[in-house]
Formats: sequence, structure tokens, C-alpha cells
Amino acid sequence: MSKSVSNQALDQAFINARTFNSFSETPVPDEILKQLYELMKWGPTSMNSQPGHFVFVKTNDAKQRLNSTLLTGNKEKSLAAPVTVIIASDTQFFNHLPEQFPAIPNAKEMFENNSEFSQATAQRNSSMQGAYLIIAARMLGLDCGPMSGFDNNAVDAEFFPEGRYKSNFLINLGYGDKSGNYPRGPRLSLDQVTRII
Repeated sequence: MSKSVSNQALDQAFINARTFNSFSETPVPDEILKQLYELMKWGPTSMNSQPGHFVFVKTNDAKQRLNSTLLTGNKEKSLAAPVTVIIASDTQFFNHLPEQFPAIPNAKEMFENNSEFSQATAQRNSSMQGAYLIIAARMLGLDCGPMSGFDNNAVDAEFFPEGRYKSNFLINLGYGDKSGNYPRGPRLSLDQVTRII
């Protein structure tokens, strides 16, 4: 049985963590982004499918391309963030299953021959992988600003013109500036959303 992590770790990943709208000008080195992926990749996905695809938008040119796809309220903060990650789904994730999940020899065919099942699996599991990325980033000392205010079709046309990948959501990454935070919203209570049966 693993031991519970420290209260400091829980605070950093969940309890005191916030969604950030503003970031300092401190850059996020590529080595940190590589470390981020190497940590978050261990989060579980169904049949080890790993459909997440991640584009770390850092350069001014790439940021301008992304900016054209954002809703007005997300433009300024995304341009100012050191990095914006496009969390996307690989619509052909099943091609990796013979190596990634050999326990079921026909796993690839299960998805390849059922587009509805494949799309639902890609969407669900890339969403989970995006959540793992947020937690991993917080554990590495980064702050996050996840967003859904953008034109998915425009992002896909700009960054995935071959059609294989489909954007899911975005995350601004960097070292947060608390002055841009809204007052923290309440969370639903245990009694409101849970049952133990």
C-alpha cells in the first residue's frame, strides 16, 4: 500500500491551486515541458489508448496563429502566457494498440471498425490526459489556465490540416500572477454530488 503524499503536495496540486488568468514574464523552458509530458503520460487511459496529442504553443508566430481562433476574452491572456497547450485527440489512436495494449489482440479492430466508439474513447481519454497534464504541471511548480473559449474548427484547420487530430481544449501555462485571479468560487458539497452505496 502506498503512503499518502504530504499535505504540501495536496495543497499544491488541488487545495490551494487556482486557475490563473495572468502570468509572469518568466519563460517556461522546453526541458520543463518535456519533463511535464514524461510525468503526465503515466496517467491511466482505457486500454492504454493514450489518444492525447499535445501542441505547446510558445513562439510569437505560433501564438498569433492560435490567437486568431480564440474568443475575444481569451486573446490577451493567451498571448501573454508563456505557453498555451492545445489538448487534442488522435482519431487514429487505435493504430498504436497492438504495441500499447497487447493483452487484447483485436483491440485495434474494435475501434477501427466502430467510429462512434472510437470517437467517444478518444474524446474521453484525451480529456483525462489534459487533466493529468494540469496536475503534473502544478506538481512541477507551474500554474495553469484551462480554457474552452475558441473555435475548434479554426484550430484544427490551422494546426491539424491533415485531419488526424481534433482539438479538445486549451491550457495556458506559466508562473502565475495572482493579481489576475478572480475570487475563488465555491465547490459543491459532498452531500450534493455523492452517494456511498
